[in-house]
Amino acid sequence: MHYDCLIIDDEKMLADSTAEYFNLFGVSTAVVYSAGQCRAFYRENSASLLLLDINLGDGSGFALCKELREKTEVPILFVSARTSDDDKIVALHIGGDDYIQKPYSLGVLLAKVKVVLNRFGKLESEPGGKSDSKYVDNRLTVDFNMRQVLVEGESVKLTSLEFRLLSYLIRNENRVISKQELFEEVWEDKFTGDGTLNVHIRRLREAIEREPGRPEYIITVWGDGYRFSGQRE
Repeated sequence: MHYDCLIIDDEKMLADSTAEYFNLFGVSTAVVYSAGQCRAFYRENSASLLLLDINLGDGSGFALCKELREKTEVPILFVSARTSDDDKIVALHIGGDDYIQKPYSLGVLLAKVKVVLNRFGKLESEPGGKSDSKYVDNRLTVDFNMRQVLVEGESVKLTSLEFRLLSYLIRNENRVISKQELFEEVWEDKFTGDGTLNVHIRRLREAIEREPGRPEYIITVWGDGYRFSGQRE
């Protein structure tokens, strides 16, 4: 069976009340309370989005995220009472798409989940700019229709959000794009934080740049935003 959302959280009352609220407003939601139950869920079911707690009774949400990223690119939103910036950076660096701190407002969380489901439910509608189906240079190939990235002929695995961000930068090649524009056009959420964007930019650089610390493609324009510098001959 397919669900819009799967909640993986060992706080049973909170997880159950969140799922009940989501289902009430038309977001079909299942709940599991451990990493083991999550694995069992995926043997017979699927979900379009995951809400994943860091602290699980039988393991770490971080470890489970890395395991899940081997077989799915669906958005993973971490939910946790932990407030450390290091936790947030790790969560995003290992493949999480966002980090939501507990306690959360059910209404705000539902709104965010609906935005993400809407965003990733429209694979054909990558955000604006040039309409070419591919970007190709001597090192990097990005096929927008196939949602595939090759670096020196080797396939590079990106999350859905990372691919969407890279696509937007490339489709607006050589134009300086403000952080606010990226929040609104890629995340479709003007309240996304700088820290979240910075981590995703860093992950993209690690994926496609020769030297991530000295990027050739994704250039920081201090005080303004970012620019994709095309390397086509």
